[in-house]
Amino acid sequence: MFDDLACEKFGRKDLKYQHWRWQPHDCDIPRFNGKALLERLRDKRLVFVGDSVNRNQWVSMVCLVQSSIPQGFKFMRLNDSLYTFKATEYNASIDFYWAPLLVESNADDPSKHRSDNPIVRTDAIEKHARHWSDADILVFNSYLWWRIPKFKVLLGSFESPKKAYKEVETPNCYKMVLETWADWLNTHVNRTKSRLYFVSMTATHHLGEDWGMHGDQNCMNEREPIMEEGYWGSGSDPKMMGIVEEVIRRMKTKGVEIQYLNVTQLSEYRKDAHPSIYRKQWRPLTKQQLSNPLSYADCTHWCLPGVPDVWNELLYAYIVHF
Repeated sequence: MFDDLACEKFGRKDLKYQHWRWQPHDCDIPRFNGKALLERLRDKRLVFVGDSVNRNQWVSMVCLVQSSIPQGFKFMRLNDSLYTFKATEYNASIDFYWAPLLVESNADDPSKHRSDNPIVRTDAIEKHARHWSDADILVFNSYLWWRIPKFKVLLGSFESPKKAYKEVETPNCYKMVLETWADWLNTHVNRTKSRLYFVSMTATHHLGEDWGMHGDQNCMNEREPIMEEGYWGSGSDPKMMGIVEEVIRRMKTKGVEIQYLNVTQLSEYRKDAHPSIYRKQWRPLTKQQLSNPLSYADCTHWCLPGVPDVWNELLYAYIVHF
């Protein structure tokens, strides 16, 4: 468990957030069975590709399966952008690859990056794709870094001494990147072997006014989900979801099946399930942050056990039962 997700370890006392279960109308989600999934993954490689929310889901998946594996038959390895969990008895690998914008960007270093000035090469994906081109199951996401009005698109390479950029409206840039991603899949994916998934954006709860609190409140100290059916907060952009859905529809016409895991609505309700201040900080806190915990509460990622386990129950159902 990474310390930025281990809320109980870092002082969270209320654990009710661990016990809510997602129940869709007219549908029963199969219970997660770690051994059944590992058997399905025997001699295979499952790779999560994307940002820190996708890493959040990967950590959840590792936690869900590892208790089914005896000590001595599993190991973890971190190698730059590639995180590997291996179940040796099954020859199964469950990996995470850090590529928050899918294509090459100035955010490619998993520990040294800035989200306030992202720069992308919209047509360059091979640097990343070579790390997951042999995967049997690929689970993609990319949304967290796209919540700004405009992006800088690099004309040329990051290695060039003279760099030129053009500014592009974020939805247009997102579409360009997803088209590059889709073109790579269309060219390289084995249609009979590979299974492809794209996880939709997950909710953030930074603005308490979304659920009737004062504007300076956020997820900190929230202990109950939002019970208003169909609730939709300001942190989720339907237009961006629509871009993903359109690319997936177009890929289907080309014979490439990508299952869209729509977890947005179910995570919208869960304002109670973020780490808030109950986590290890990646960087030392400033005096201003220490004097006002609201300023550093994490209302983007998710405590574990918690909401990402539900996303993996959905993924499990697709891999094992469909």
